[in-house]
Amino acid sequence: MTESAEIDPSQLARASERANAILAALDRTILGQPTLTRLVVTAFFARGHLLLEGLPGLGKTELVKALAASIGLDWRRVQFTPDLLPGDITGGAILEERDNGRRELVFHPGPVFTHLLLADEINRASPKTQSALLEAMQERNVTVLGETRPLPRPFAVLATQNPIELEGTYPLPEAQLDRFLFKLDVRRVGAATLEAILTERRGGAPPALEAVVDAAELDEVFAAVDRIFLPRPVAAWISRLVENSHPDVSRAPEVVRNYVRFGASPRAAIAMAEAARAHALLAGKPNAGFDDVRALAAACLGHRMVLDYRARLDGVTSAAVVEALLDATPELREDLPAELAR
Repeated sequence: MTESAEIDPSQLARASERANAILAALDRTILGQPTLTRLVVTAFFARGHLLLEGLPGLGKTELVKALAASIGLDWRRVQFTPDLLPGDITGGAILEERDNGRRELVFHPGPVFTHLLLADEINRASPKTQSALLEAMQERNVTVLGETRPLPRPFAVLATQNPIELEGTYPLPEAQLDRFLFKLDVRRVGAATLEAILTERRGGAPPALEAVVDAAELDEVFAAVDRIFLPRPVAAWISRLVENSHPDVSRAPEVVRNYVRFGASPRAAIAMAEAARAHALLAGKPNAGFDDVRALAAACLGHRMVLDYRARLDGVTSAAVVEALLDATPELREDLPAELAR
């Protein structure tokens, strides 16, 4: 909702403190990646899914495990391989014999029935298996044998993929990429961080984490995010950013017209609005601002635009397109009334 009741300052302070406690726990586990951990916590409280892309050994799996440990929720890990079947994720019916001798089909839930699902190397499974997550990610339900079953709340998919393994992989289709709130690049750390790992963590083992919030406190944080105000000028800027990501729009920047085949979907605008609220709460602000949108635009828009083949030939990345889009789209419209520009 754009219009919402004003959040109570004490509620905001409590929720922000608890969200930042989770962030601090992630920072203790994943060293030297403050921007990454902040976006992970932002996505979780925006009720979004994450796609983490990076080279092996950068801590993608440890990041997910640390998030689950810090919030005290159940989590499951599924190693995606070419022989994985949809039923291995959703579960299925098994014929069981009862005491009276009758046989019945009994549903046995799969690993998707959890709070946090780690889909490890998601692009190594076949498209048929990847599609088993589509309903779960969008509707938080799973339909098996004609019966729809709700998933636990909260529910989030945190998927990883390796950008250098191309043989035997199946790139995620745009319809599934669009369901991820953020696509985050997990980058290598510097020498100073590596030194800290070597001297402080024998064998690279991360520190043991305990839950820093309970279920009731977690619900309070989600409730606080829902009460973060989204001003109309900020909502208008998000709308124009998404509109200008399409090459057939007259106000689209030149880089979009030259290198983008398809722009971002309406789901991208909704995602940016919700993520901006969660990002603002982490900063202890009662309303989302232009700075919140700018901080998460690349993670939210980059994977939702389909680039032309010329972009690869000219070395133009999705991050560069988003940066040009932000620069070319003014935060305030020229015809905006003065009282709304404050």
